[in-house]
Amino acid sequence: MPVDPQIQMLLTLRAGLPALHTLSVEEARAQFMVRGFPGLRVPAVAKVTDRDMQGPGGSLGLRVYTPLGQGPFPLMVFFHGSGFVVCSLDTHDGMCRNLCAGTGCVVVSVDYRLAPEAKFPAAPDDCLAATRWVVANAAALGGDPGLVLVAGDSAGGNLAAVTALRVRDEGGPALAGQLLIYPVTDFYEPGTPSMMENADGYGLTRDGMIWFWTHYLADPSHGADPYASPFRAVDLSGLPPALVVTAEYDPLRDEGEYYADRLRRAGVPTVAKRWDGMNHGFFFWPGVVDRAGAAMDEACAWVGSLLRT
Repeated sequence: MPVDPQIQMLLTLRAGLPALHTLSVEEARAQFMVRGFPGLRVPAVAKVTDRDMQGPGGSLGLRVYTPLGQGPFPLMVFFHGSGFVVCSLDTHDGMCRNLCAGTGCVVVSVDYRLAPEAKFPAAPDDCLAATRWVVANAAALGGDPGLVLVAGDSAGGNLAAVTALRVRDEGGPALAGQLLIYPVTDFYEPGTPSMMENADGYGLTRDGMIWFWTHYLADPSHGADPYASPFRAVDLSGLPPALVVTAEYDPLRDEGEYYADRLRRAGVPTVAKRWDGMNHGFFFWPGVVDRAGAAMDEACAWVGSLLRT
């Protein structure tokens, strides 16, 4: 289908911004901080608390969203998108509030180390440590340590998938599920058809992905590591159930769908949902883009059904 008119409106508004790959890291971070838009859906939660823990590289920030109601609640460890380079707890505050209110989970958003200051594997190391910390401190967070899932969008979807792999490979803890929102699952070379079809004109670009990967990895050869590119893992069996969300006009569409297919073939209960007319990043826009709100609600419903089984 054509690009959704509400998405096209947002693309038109941002058309005058300089291309990501032409910016310095500092300029790109400043550009990504400006995400607000009138009408965004910001549901009520019981409380939001900033915490910190001791991570592999020092103090690691966390933001804890507690839903309305009576706990103990399921726990969602959330890794924000960023291309591994930009974004923060603040850029994804609205997304986390929607996930908290919509799923009834305590959502713990992780302020993992960004590249290029901290290159791979700093981010996945932080995310694994944070997941283990959440399980160990579940009671203090008002959560159930037996009902923990990982989630993330874009690069955060990569980190959620990688965390699920490492938990399986490195001794737990057990996870109930993984919510992968238009995830990065593979290095940009050799690439996929959607990486070329949607290379430009829809927000995230192929050049932008190359810019992200160049900052994230100390050496391009690291792109073959399954903890950088989970699609390259030899064995995907034994992983928790997954919902993989993709967007029609996204360079990352195919790698997300290929990963979902491999999960299924490995025996992992997997739902793959492509949202036609949408582009990369559309989960930011409930309240502004009708189908973004529907996609958020559907993802939250999947989490709810998973945790009730």
